[in-house]
Amino acid sequence: MKEYKKLLLSNKAWASERLELDPTYFDNLSKEQNPLFLWIGCADSRVPAEEITHADPGDIFVHRNVANMVVHTDINLLSVLQYAVEVLEVKHIIVCGHYNCGGVKAAMTNHDFGLINKWLRNIKEVYEKHYTDLHEIADETARFNRLVELNVAEQIQNLAKTTIVQKAWEKRKFPHLHGWVFDIHHGEIKEVLNINAGEWTSPVFHYDF
Repeated sequence: MKEYKKLLLSNKAWASERLELDPTYFDNLSKEQNPLFLWIGCADSRVPAEEITHADPGDIFVHRNVANMVVHTDINLLSVLQYAVEVLEVKHIIVCGHYNCGGVKAAMTNHDFGLINKWLRNIKEVYEKHYTDLHEIADETARFNRLVELNVAEQIQNLAKTTIVQKAWEKRKFPHLHGWVFDIHHGEIKEVLNINAGEWTSPVFHYDF
């Protein structure tokens, strides 16, 4: 059997199971979505948002890219952010990284990875910013894990600089921002940074991108 057909068969089984539990499930699912959460996560196949949070379809609006980045030139990300905040009016935005992240690990090297070098540059800037503190950590794995955490925290700060989030804070006092890291070895999520509406201040940034 071709591998992709297993996915189609699994889909049929999943749909049947849902209907057995609730005959109105797909009627309700087809109505307008009203998620409370926007999830900005890593594209890594081992970190599915709904699976690791035990959420149902419709609970989380999801955007994923390499190493869960919030980049001011990424129109895809900004379009998702604007729709989630201004149309869906999500109450929470979660940036979720994970330990053993290939994108973060690659950014800690000087290797040439081709096209993705341009994307990794954004993580390398986080690495450079915290280089001294990171290299006070002797254990290489612990240093790697700490950069994963710092990268998540930096992306939360990038969210706070956006006009989309700042205008929503002024108008509705939300969304709240949450930086998480998924421990891929144990299955649990660690909170790294939370910023509630009105708590973030900067003498430099007001309406950045």
